[in-house]
Amino acid sequence: QVRLVESGGGSVQIGGSLRLSCAGSGYTFSGASMGWFRQAPGKEREGVASITNYGATNYADSVKGRFTISRDNAKNTLSLQMNSLKPEETAMYYCAAQSYGASVYNYWGQGTQVTVSE
Repeated sequence: QVRLVESGGGSVQIGGSLRLSCAGSGYTFSGASMGWFRQAPGKEREGVASITNYGATNYADSVKGRFTISRDNAKNTLSLQMNSLKPEETAMYYCAAQSYGASVYNYWGQGTQVTVSE
């Protein structure tokens, strides 16, 4: 059974930092591309950052220079370091996996809430 479990969300003030983690199990973590997505109330889900199985990263323009995605294949863990957070980044953050050979993100976590207040 595939599981993705996010943690690390919470409430911070504008300009603060949070580190999200995602623990994966039930699939070959090291072979999967991984990503972080977010969805704010009333808005569409958007991609935040992604990392391939060989470590290449990609970021949404809005987070470049402030967020860092990383993975630890030995621990089956994906992380997202978020700095200089803004109120408009308040959202539910989701971890997702695109397993080897899949064309889309086919596994999703339940999400962790991030709230940035002024």
